[in-house]
Amino acid sequence: QVQLVESGGGLVQPGGSLRLTCTASRTVFNSYFMGWYRQGPGKEREMVAIIGPGSTLRYADSVKGRFTISRDTSKNVYLQMNNLQPEDTAVYYCNAKYRSQNYWGQGTQVTVSS
Repeated sequence: QVQLVESGGGLVQPGGSLRLTCTASRTVFNSYFMGWYRQGPGKEREMVAIIGPGSTLRYADSVKGRFTISRDTSKNVYLQMNNLQPEDTAVYYCNAKYRSQNYWGQGTQVTVSS
């Protein structure tokens, strides 16, 4: 099984930046699709960014050009968030998926407000 822990959330002003980190309990990035999802107040959870084998990348239209997902050679996946806007306010969740296996972290709060 895989356990995921998110960190890096916080309160920022519009236009600010944050980098979220997801740390896995074991190495999974060689075979798993790793992703960031978010759930804003009163909204359903939505996909933000996904990175997978073979350099597969996918971003939500709302974050293209502002957010960047990446991974290192160990157990971490990152979400660089630039030019944050109030509509980005949400709990951000890390996800690991491989075939029928699907794991979620507990989430980290990102609040964008002046």
